[in-house]
Amino acid sequence: MAKRVFVRGSGIGGWLSALLVAVVGASLAGCASVYNLPGNVPLGAALADNSSARDYPTYEDDLLLALSFSGGGTRAAAFSYGVLEELDRVHSNAAGSKTLLDRVDFVSGVSGGSVTAAYFGLKRRAALADFRERFLLRNAEEGLKTRISLGNIGRALGGGVNDSQFTDWLDQNLFDGARFEALPDDRRPRVWINASDIYNRTPFVFGKASFDALCSDIRSYRVAEAVAASAAVPLAFAPIVLQTIPAAAPRRCRWYDRVRNDPNAQPLLRSYAEAQARYRDGSMRYVKLLDGGLVDNYGLSALSIGLLAAQRPYEPLDERQAAKLKRILFLVVDAGRGVSGDFVQTLEGPNGVELVSAAADTAIDSSVRSSYAAFTALAGDWSGKLKRWRCGLSAADRSRLGVGAGWKCGDVAIYVERLGFDRLGPERAGILNAIPTRLSLPPEQVDQLIAGGADALRSSKAYQQFRRGL
Repeated sequence: MAKRVFVRGSGIGGWLSALLVAVVGASLAGCASVYNLPGNVPLGAALADNSSARDYPTYEDDLLLALSFSGGGTRAAAFSYGVLEELDRVHSNAAGSKTLLDRVDFVSGVSGGSVTAAYFGLKRRAALADFRERFLLRNAEEGLKTRISLGNIGRALGGGVNDSQFTDWLDQNLFDGARFEALPDDRRPRVWINASDIYNRTPFVFGKASFDALCSDIRSYRVAEAVAASAAVPLAFAPIVLQTIPAAAPRRCRWYDRVRNDPNAQPLLRSYAEAQARYRDGSMRYVKLLDGGLVDNYGLSALSIGLLAAQRPYEPLDERQAAKLKRILFLVVDAGRGVSGDFVQTLEGPNGVELVSAAADTAIDSSVRSSYAAFTALAGDWSGKLKRWRCGLSAADRSRLGVGAGWKCGDVAIYVERLGFDRLGPERAGILNAIPTRLSLPPEQVDQLIAGGADALRSSKAYQQFRRGL
């Protein structure tokens, strides 16, 4: 009898345990090639500069609110959704016409978190009305091959058990065929979907910069395909593929040359720049993308790269927004798993399946801890540069940028906060940690996760301090 393999697993899914089964069965199964066709198109002559898209939007108010949603299947999507609901309960001005949800500037997502990020980016406040019913309560595995069988083992060894099934399901059931042109960059929130470039071993951020390097049109690319790339667990899914078009690349797509020639460039930025250069110079015909959690399960890469690539103290903001800012909040919403398994209670073990899963969890957890620590330090350093720039503005500059007489150059507070299950106490955290990282969960578990996300935000001291400073 065939056996389901979408079981409880690491942040990149439960399919890693099937690897050992595949090795055993390799001599019995054919390895038919499984792959996805590129979904991106070259820039047309009229679109040669991709100019309708900007890397960073311009907002002229005194708040900067950025959200980053981790991977973890439907449980990550539901936990992140709870944070959005809580933000919508807090009015952001005396008139009460807007909530903090309306003032989210950036939202970044990985794997399961990318589903929530993309849907919120497309529908904004209206996403709260139906996301639970359209995705969280649905069985997103219904069109997938999820059983261990000789045929699926062959497909796994041939590139991945599933190819475009998840993309098509998302397109038909959630995103309604939306393209990136429906995510204009001059309105809140700016959305980043994060995948992993498995050749260059770097993040791939779906946005203008990456598609400029490919010389492809981001506006015509399907949102569902980007989300599917972000959630493409190895073996369970074949990589999502993009084509490079080096002959058509506009010459202005060369920011990465500056980074590659800078001996002091940070390793993350340098490796990202090297990847972008390979897209541009023709040394790669195709970019192969898998689950974003492989390189960054917190989705902080886009924000980190934006800060590292800045050439001026106020970037990635523009001057006017940087001058008016008073409060900055970065929220990292973490639905990652805690420790699990009982092999530490016996002399024997872990067995092969447990070993593969534990090794994946170890690599991901150590990566996210270091990435969060690095981002916290990076954000603090950027805040210091921003204050020094503001305090060096002349009277003429202050007038040009529209700051008032009572303006204080050092009045900028920055908060970086991780919201995880551990904020809810050991008993409740244990219940949520036991929920598997699948794409189908019972309603009671979905609602537990939504309530958990809201409560984790309410309990955050940094969030309360940010609110008091409004």
